[in-house]
Amino acid sequence: MDPARRTRRRQREEELCAAAIRALTGDAELCYRGRRLHRGERPVPVLAPHLRGDMLEDDFEAARGAADAVGLRLRLSDAGLHRSLAPEDPVERAVFELLEQLRVEALAPPEMPGLAHNLQHRFQAWAQGFHDSGLTDTGLGILIYTVSQMCWTRLTGKPLSEPVEDLMELTRGALAPVIGHALAGIRRHRHDQRAFAPYALEIARAVGEMVRGAQEDEPASAADDEDPPERNPFRLLLDFETREDEAAGLADSGHSKVLEESADGYRVYSTRYDREAAAGALVRPALLKEYRERLDRTIAGLGIPVGRLARLLRAVLAVPQRDGWEFGQEQGRIDGRRLAQLISSPSERRLFRLERDLPRADCAVSVLIDCSGSMKAHVEAVAVVADVLARALEQAGARAEILGFTTGAWNGGRPRQEWLGGGRPRHPGRLNETLHLVFKDGGRSWRRARADIAALFKADLFREGVDGEAVEWACRRLNARAEGRRILIVVSDGSPMDTATNLANDPHYLDNHLKQVVARHERLRDVEILGLGVGLDLSPYYRRNLAADLSRAVDTQLFLDIVRLIAGRRGY
Repeated sequence: MDPARRTRRRQREEELCAAAIRALTGDAELCYRGRRLHRGERPVPVLAPHLRGDMLEDDFEAARGAADAVGLRLRLSDAGLHRSLAPEDPVERAVFELLEQLRVEALAPPEMPGLAHNLQHRFQAWAQGFHDSGLTDTGLGILIYTVSQMCWTRLTGKPLSEPVEDLMELTRGALAPVIGHALAGIRRHRHDQRAFAPYALEIARAVGEMVRGAQEDEPASAADDEDPPERNPFRLLLDFETREDEAAGLADSGHSKVLEESADGYRVYSTRYDREAAAGALVRPALLKEYRERLDRTIAGLGIPVGRLARLLRAVLAVPQRDGWEFGQEQGRIDGRRLAQLISSPSERRLFRLERDLPRADCAVSVLIDCSGSMKAHVEAVAVVADVLARALEQAGARAEILGFTTGAWNGGRPRQEWLGGGRPRHPGRLNETLHLVFKDGGRSWRRARADIAALFKADLFREGVDGEAVEWACRRLNARAEGRRILIVVSDGSPMDTATNLANDPHYLDNHLKQVVARHERLRDVEILGLGVGLDLSPYYRRNLAADLSRAVDTQLFLDIVRLIAGRRGY
């Protein structure tokens, strides 16, 4: 499967899994970002070992099983109580975590047999993968495998397969006298988390003692030879230690301590040199004409069906709006002007009127293009996407705007010079001069703006990118419009990047500001912000996003995917 299709498949599965989790929990803020579940901006730790995996590698049934398991955990487990009872020892803590997850999975509602099937499939797929990897060939591996299987079958009441029974027979015989009483306890108290915990802790401590004893008996030479991670079952099991620490920060793209600790929030050292400009005015007319001819030839050679895209966009964006009355109807509201016909023509029935509703695309869509240096390689494909999308939106009855953002200089420019002259105060904030470009204003038709759109080909406009401020600027422009629905599509190939700002603050300063801006507008619900990643997954920043492979020729499928992205869950 090619990378673009793999990414689309994963994103679709993530959307479905997130919807299942939201339905189970009633928490509308749960979504996937950067392949991890988040509540709003913060990651939700998934600690149980059998729930970790990659949606590109797992079959969809296993991915749904993991989502259902996480949903049950959020719904049925008190996270604060669990943390207060968890043991300090890493091995004991890992086993305690596994048992709490298995407890909530055993409480799957009987009226949801599909959910129970997904949970069983997920656990058995993990157990089979654990065995197939060769981990059960080690003493520690067969120990954790046997404990997990014994607890799972005791809690769920489901039988183990004959091969599994045979594999763990000797280890289970040794474990049964040690944890048999606790196994009965976890089964008996599975509906009560607090009463369940002492028995789960008893099992965890027993396993921890066995592990420590096995490690003490291990020859020194063997202890010195560190096992590779794929052959160390407890290294895999304890992987949640780092994941939980990451959960204290923001998304996977990084964490900015400078921004978090700043009392003033995001800072800008100087706005004196910031500019907003019409992109077409920055290019010589003759050169702009050449650029437009080049773009027209490219689009003509691709054969994109703009009319079909316009119809699809109209279906997605249009909402019924009142457009007068239809008279002479046989039902509806009585039309007083026709009552006299009852006397002159008693058999006349067309005395009513109905409200007439026509679908209208009461929507404004802005395409915000990252004009950083790395985007030069994709400028032709990006120009095609922006131009065709603007034309199709206009035909669909929506307002379209094409914007861009870059910086006025490399490596800081004049604000950085001022900062150097001012003694280099610590944590100055943004240290470059922003340049916001308008390729097509929402009030201009595509025909009048078509030449200016081609200014995207001017390579020396592409420098560095301050994404957060650009998104805020684009949202302000949209909010100034009268349309009822406002959509912003951000086209980018990477994280925000300004060298001077990152060196003077920290590497994720601009990155985290972008997340803050997007999160604020998601809470306000004033603008729908979508991400179109150029060869990149932008989900750490945008809940709804699409990764596009623009290294190849732009085709109709990409535009259909963009329409689906705009449609969201409503489809078309």
